[in-house]
Amino acid sequence: QVQLAESGGGSVQAGGALRLSCAVSRYTDSTYCMGWFRQAPGKERERVANINGDGRTSYAESVQGRFTISKENAKNILYLQMNSLKPEDTAMYYCAARDGVACYSLSQYYRYWGQGTQVTVSS
Repeated sequence: QVQLAESGGGSVQAGGALRLSCAVSRYTDSTYCMGWFRQAPGKERERVANINGDGRTSYAESVQGRFTISKENAKNILYLQMNSLKPEDTAMYYCAARDGVACYSLSQYYRYWGQGTQVTVSS
């Protein structure tokens, strides 16, 4: 069982930056894919970024070049650095993990989820 806990959300103005953290209850080795998802009111949950056990990353087109996903394996922490934030980035952000090397963009493939952290970007 893997437990996830997000932190670092908040309110910022457009153009600002935030760094989200996800504390993972135990070491997730190369057989796990980790990711960040977000869900805005009235919208479906969407994939923001993934990182697999080999460190390979993938991003949604809407955040490419602005967000960076990374892992600190020694501390079991997943990060999402968000720069040049836009009002449309406003959402609840979730950390997720799945058993398996492959990363997928659909949330249904992820077994483990955190409770979420709110990010609000004002114009």
